[in-house]
Amino acid sequence: MLFKELNLIEPILKALQTEGYTTPTPIQEQSIPIVLQKRDLLGCAQTGTGKTAAFAIPMLQLLAEDLIVGKKTKAPKALILTPTRELAIQIMESFAAYGRHIPLKRSVIFGGVNQHAQVMALNQGSDIIVATPGRLLDLMNQGYVDLRSIQIFVLDEADRMLDMGFVNDVKKVIAKLPTQRQTLFFSATMPNEIQSLANSILTNPAKVEVTPVSSTANTIDQSIFFAEKKDKNNLLVHLLKDKEIRSALVFTRTKHGADKVVKVLATANVKAAAIHGNKSQNARQAALQSFKNKTIRVLVATDIAARGIDVDDLTHVINFELPEVPETYVHRIGRTGRAGNSGIAFSFCDTEEKLLLRDIQKLIGKQIPVRVDHPYPIANAVVELKEPHQHKFSGPKPQNNNANKPKKKWYKKPMAK
Repeated sequence: MLFKELNLIEPILKALQTEGYTTPTPIQEQSIPIVLQKRDLLGCAQTGTGKTAAFAIPMLQLLAEDLIVGKKTKAPKALILTPTRELAIQIMESFAAYGRHIPLKRSVIFGGVNQHAQVMALNQGSDIIVATPGRLLDLMNQGYVDLRSIQIFVLDEADRMLDMGFVNDVKKVIAKLPTQRQTLFFSATMPNEIQSLANSILTNPAKVEVTPVSSTANTIDQSIFFAEKKDKNNLLVHLLKDKEIRSALVFTRTKHGADKVVKVLATANVKAAAIHGNKSQNARQAALQSFKNKTIRVLVATDIAARGIDVDDLTHVINFELPEVPETYVHRIGRTGRAGNSGIAFSFCDTEEKLLLRDIQKLIGKQIPVRVDHPYPIANAVVELKEPHQHKFSGPKPQNNNANKPKKKWYKKPMAK
């Protein structure tokens, strides 16, 4: 399918052509028609699936239709709530790109900076507001933002809002929205609290779920380092002595684990910073900026905090701990080896993580090479791609009475077209 087959208006198609986009991603192909029908939407998708365009493109079209029939007011008509400043800026840039030929005003609102420029933009009128919850509430309380005319509301990265402690702020914003509106709700995972929130704000939603990616790029050189849990800190310090590792994004499973790794690296005189849900927005932004401009060499992150982070020329991803969800491994290492560049992914695996490694190898369909050239190897540590037999049989093999029977065909006859 092509974008021109999705009943999009000419100004949007022209903008997409300028951006070099002709074919929608699966979530875009499924979501755009639903949003254009003015239905509520529940989207289960991670960053990197193209979900921003999945809601931005049809929203721009619906708002453009209002312009055509002469509905012009200074009050905002669309609100997108997102957890971080970085994501807010990225989403606003997407609206600017896809809506370059549509005369709609846009404002982006986030904390950590002086509010003056944001207030000036709001006073001039904004059709679309992209905001983080804290600063939006602050400006609402000061009387600078009125949400009574909102027609379309988007809650983006809802599970990350929960992780960062923003859910109560989100609920306060929702309480100020008109009950008659279109709501688009996106979350990569659906913990109970997020499912409950979705149920409370969506009306008969269409559900769109994107199957997580299961393949890794051929440009990424992957390796497994077997090491006991107690040796992982020393192994990381040992590897980072290699000056070829110019920049490394290190993943841990927990916020506490990320902070511990940064302390270990500081002791070894390796400049590093952590980003996770317990860090303030300013601290996360400062850490990311230091990493991008090479002031620090290592950024330690949890999975949810790392969403949406795009760092050019990232040479290495290091899985200090293997993720519990196999697809997360693919997303982690996919942050290197982009745009035709080569990348390297190191993964540490202790004895307790062998089942996680087996699941990852089954998902990606290949055995990850094992590196033994380090000071902390586990003896005879091998995880086969296929699961081993659960029961061993030490006696004589039973006679196979079915040996001469014809084998059943393993394929299904194709259906007639």
